[in-house]
Amino acid sequence: MQDAKARMSELVKSAQTQPQEITVHGKSVAVVISRGTFDRLSQAQGSLVDFMQRSPLFDADDVVFDRDMSLTRETGF
Repeated sequence: MQDAKARMSELVKSAQTQPQEITVHGKSVAVVISRGTFDRLSQAQGSLVDFMQRSPLFDADDVVFDRDMSLTRETGF
């Protein structure tokens, strides 16, 4: 982290070509990526309703889901 702070300009420039990992005590805590990569990864893919409507099972009336009737946990009562 200290190195990232001291070399922020270099870190940002390097992130333009590939993601840059930031570590604290040897543990990865963050990644700096280019704005283009961020925009591409965060593009909205539509709502959950849109996703469900694109399903091959949309409008299928014959789909049957078996219910698991086992107990989820034991009680001490």
